Amino acid sequence: MPFEACFLYICCKLDENMMQNYDEDSIKTLDWQEHIRKRPGMYIGKLGDGSASDDGIYVLLKEVVDNSIDEFMMGNGKKIEVKVTNELVTVRDYGRGIPLGKLRDAASKMNTGAKYDSEVFKKSVGLNGVGIKAVNALSSHFRIMAFREGEAKEIIFSEGNVVDEKDIAATEQPNGTYVEFTPDASVFKSYRFFNDYIVNMMKNYSFLNAGLTLEFNGERYFSRNGLKDLLEENQESESLYPVIHLKGNDIEVAITHGNQYGEDYYSFVNGQHTTQGGTHLLAFREAIVKTIRDFYKKDFDPTDIRASIIAAIAIKVEEPVFESQTKTKLGSKDIGPDGPTVRNFVTNFVQKELDNYLHKNPDVSEVLLRRIQESERERKAISGIQKLAKQRAKKANLHNRKLRDCRVHFNSTSELRENSSIFITEGDSASGSITKSRDVNTQAVFSLRGKPLNTFGLTKKIVYENEEFNLLQAALNIEESMDDLRYNKVIIATDADVDGMHIRLLLITFFLQFFPEIVRQGHLFIFQTPLFRVRNKKETYYCYTDEERVSAIQKCGKAAEITRFKGLGEISPDEFKNFIGPDIRLDPVLMKRHESVAQMLEYYMGKNTQERQDFIIENLYVEKDEF
Repeated sequence: MPFEACFLYICCKLDENMMQNYDEDSIKTLDWQEHIRKRPGMYIGKLGDGSASDDGIYVLLKEVVDNSIDEFMMGNGKKIEVKVTNELVTVRDYGRGIPLGKLRDAASKMNTGAKYDSEVFKKSVGLNGVGIKAVNALSSHFRIMAFREGEAKEIIFSEGNVVDEKDIAATEQPNGTYVEFTPDASVFKSYRFFNDYIVNMMKNYSFLNAGLTLEFNGERYFSRNGLKDLLEENQESESLYPVIHLKGNDIEVAITHGNQYGEDYYSFVNGQHTTQGGTHLLAFREAIVKTIRDFYKKDFDPTDIRASIIAAIAIKVEEPVFESQTKTKLGSKDIGPDGPTVRNFVTNFVQKELDNYLHKNPDVSEVLLRRIQESERERKAISGIQKLAKQRAKKANLHNRKLRDCRVHFNSTSELRENSSIFITEGDSASGSITKSRDVNTQAVFSLRGKPLNTFGLTKKIVYENEEFNLLQAALNIEESMDDLRYNKVIIATDADVDGMHIRLLLITFFLQFFPEIVRQGHLFIFQTPLFRVRNKKETYYCYTDEERVSAIQKCGKAAEITRFKGLGEISPDEFKNFIGPDIRLDPVLMKRHESVAQMLEYYMGKNTQERQDFIIENLYVEKDEF
């Protein structure tokens, strides 16, 4: 077996007995596909079930599309077609097509690709010749076709192994590459695709590649103005001033301010959405502060300058270094082998271009100054109560019976940091069941006393005045920065009744009002518990819908025993383990970017208007309880 086609895998046995038997048989060599399947996290990050935007199934899609994007960046192919139907994903581009004689190597031979030569793909996303192989190995069905100059080649794989390979044949298809795959259900358990995540992916690709048309399930995405379009598309309400759009060689930025709390950034490297930022985003945030301080000749606090900011940065780096194969965080210190540092490159551009813009547009600079001063006044107004609240929170955290913390946190360096989560529960009975059955390493529990306050229309002062919200803020560790967030998943766990739904709305309102980054960055989830348990003497089924209940009854037959769960406290801790383990069902709280959050909250959480009353009356229905 060629060395290039396999990985050396050494199994170190730690127990005393095995150490004594350490010999030639202890050394194992894995084929490339075996290594990927055994260690998928090395290649695609976390597996997940599709409820988070960075789950593995979306990384698989991204790896395929990235190859098509790289072709476009090199001037080949102006259209990419993506389809997702159930579990089957297809991607068709119209680039040059993979050379037919190398199709098998490109799809199944590690470290094989055209992107090692920076002269061919100077600022490419896919650099290591790994991505498409990971998709192949982690798919139960993988089909790849290449079309070049009237000829076509097709190969079908399963779990990285060739199932069928067709000879080169004549074709009328235009040049390009076609890939279809089905994620392996044995690797990605109980997964499902959320179209909203894929739509956002397609939009980002279009914003970053002017002139490229992407088509997802028949919908077309196209951008003329790049990052300016991105900010305008994603604004929740009207910005305070027109988007500042600045472009240079290998860099593009867009900046504006809104009325929301928090900071909202979009960062990209070579067309890759770096959701966790990196060296370029750190430099960008610093450059904005320095430029604005110098322009106004005032030593503003950085938090006041960046409060309510909405900004985007995209740079191109030669041979970029990312902190993982998933390419979500840039680690490069330099733009290229002979280029300046990323920090200097970004800072110099922003200082020059943003300063020029503010001098040329005094109306914008006046609005920006007022926004900074307003933020400064608000910060100083709550500074007194903020200090008292911090002292109270610090004291309470030492003796807080409402918080059951876990050992591993998101802001740590632990390998399990991605699994860290906190359940926000309704009352002591629900929290009791979760506390007893949780994983103490990665799952924390925060118990509410009852219905929290409706925060709509209130200022951030209420976060410090309200003891429960202040303790929740302290538990999440998000007062200063989202970078300090202690849990990757913030899970609202309430009963599936009217009161539970109301509590969900109140908590979502709280986060949207004061910590929208929690939602924007995909950290907020709704915990789904089974509505029914259907069992006989041999089998037990937990059902989340009426359809699942009917199906379970048919499987169990006449002896079926049906139990309806009305509250979390009704489920025993032993049973609860089944619902918060690897098969946990979570629904992400997603923000529709084209909708105004302010208007939405006004409608649902504001005054009881006639419009809302009419809607309730028209849509009211009574659920008949058969049990």
